Amino acid sequence: MNKLLATLIAGLFVSGAFAQAPAAPAAAPATPAAVKAEAKADNAVAKANATEAKTDAKADAKVEKAVVKSKQTKAKAHAKAKKTKTKARAKAAEVKAAEQPAAAASATK
Repeated sequence: MNKLLATLIAGLFVSGAFAQAPAAPAAAPATPAAVKAEAKADNAVAKANATEAKTDAKADAKVEKAVVKSKQTKAKAHAKAKKTKTKARAKAAEVKAAEQPAAAASATK
């Protein structure tokens, strides 16, 4: 218990000493080479962001183009299916019409 109490009190003294320590000195003014290097890095980041935006725009355009193409293909497929169904129904109606007179003739015999 005594060791614990001694550790806590020592910790309070140490934290008090750090709290009273003077603040860190202000950063020295940057050298022209450092400023130039930072500007160059900022320029490179700006170029990278522009390139990324351009790439994203191209990808979005490709996706949009693919969506439009798939919608056109779907519309064509639906039109073709509708046409095929119409032909099949017309043919079924012809067959049914042809069978009715034959059925009527066999019923009268």
